[in-house]
Amino acid sequence: MAETIGAAEIVRMIRGGLDAIRANHRELSRLDTAIGDGDHGSAMLRAVEAAEKAIQDSGDGKTGDLLQAIAWGMMGAAGGAPGPLFGSFFMGMGDAAGGEGAFDSAAVAAMFESGLASMRLQTKARPGEKTMIDALAPAIEALRAEADAPGDVPAALVRAADAADAGAESTRDMQARHGKARNMGERTIGHVDPGATSVACLFRGFAEALSGADHQGKENTDHGGSRQ
Repeated sequence: MAETIGAAEIVRMIRGGLDAIRANHRELSRLDTAIGDGDHGSAMLRAVEAAEKAIQDSGDGKTGDLLQAIAWGMMGAAGGAPGPLFGSFFMGMGDAAGGEGAFDSAAVAAMFESGLASMRLQTKARPGEKTMIDALAPAIEALRAEADAPGDVPAALVRAADAADAGAESTRDMQARHGKARNMGERTIGHVDPGATSVACLFRGFAEALSGADHQGKENTDHGGSRQ
């Protein structure tokens, strides 16, 4: 039972999320082809490669500094909205992490809540509008619920990943009301949002990296298949 995690675990968690995006970037673009420009997966791939480079270049610094380096890297990734949005998320996480060396479930929840608050400064999207917020908000709510009953940090991330999965799936029945997809109106109903699916991939990668599950190279097809 891991009641706290440190800088090494934070790095492993983030790399798990990056690996999950790499494994699923083609599926993310396929989902985006149905309701967008079809480039979401490639934009996410550029963002995660920039994040990986930031990790490699940062060395063994403070957790907050590492998260902010990741943020700047993602925000500088060429093309698309995902880099700036996820960059702002990691920037907020870095603001909350500061120079702390160990994080219990409450501190982890606070980091993610700060990330969501930072992202919301960059987007007007709200729950129910078929965006990444529909997966991100419930994931972080699940983390907070676990923090209110302190315990195992990896287990809390599993609950968050489950909530992100459910949130992403819920976008299938929504009509897009934000971003480029809103121009397609009712035609967006019946398709899972690629941004929400990216969030679900990240959180599943976060959780599996800390729980020891082998997620690398495995494509997440929970939101794909013939239902699209």
